[in-house]
Amino acid sequence: MTDLSVFPITRKWPPQHPERLQLYSLPTPNGVKVSIMLEEIGMPYEAHTVRFDSQDQLSPAFLSLNPNNKIPAILDPHGPGGEPLALFESGAILIYLAEKSGKFIPLNASARYETLQWLMFQMGGIGPMFGQLGFFNKFAGKDYEDKRPRDRYVAESRRLLQVLEQRLEGRDWIMGRDYTVADIAILPWVRNLVGFYEAADLVGWEKFSNLHRVLDNWLQRPAVQRGLEIPPR
Repeated sequence: MTDLSVFPITRKWPPQHPERLQLYSLPTPNGVKVSIMLEEIGMPYEAHTVRFDSQDQLSPAFLSLNPNNKIPAILDPHGPGGEPLALFESGAILIYLAEKSGKFIPLNASARYETLQWLMFQMGGIGPMFGQLGFFNKFAGKDYEDKRPRDRYVAESRRLLQVLEQRLEGRDWIMGRDYTVADIAILPWVRNLVGFYEAADLVGWEKFSNLHRVLDNWLQRPAVQRGLEIPPR
């Protein structure tokens, strides 16, 4: 059995099942990307809650795994070559799990790069822009009298939704008939924007019929329903 005790993070979050992949996360849009992926591929794992209210993400133990102090992060005792692998950044983790399992990423090279293109679209655009809109609409930024910052992110978020809406015309999922890591990356953020961030009216959510359809279908997937609640807050 692989000895994970050499990783300082295991001292703060001791694994009960050290033979399983260890997930350090919270059920945020970035966090649930990985828990949903793990549920979809059926890989055994153990989830650990990184509590923001007690600043777990700033603890030396967590920083030893992710110096960028963001969730999610993983520790796979069975990484490449049979050696443990510590990994952070949700997009990198999704690619790793897809390639390790052989699921939710096309084997065809052209389709694979197109899928990664949409994954990067989420990482570079949707996540940062939707997150800023959430700050200015729901959190501390909502108290700013000057609404120009909020409106900037409203406009950009609406534009990104329009890109997705057009892409989904006549398609079941981002890549067509096949469900991929692109959907697993993008749809948690769409759900959060119109739900938790309470921005549906601001972005004109009622106009995006394709996104409505795909989001509803995604939320019916049992693995998605489980992953959205992992780890518990």
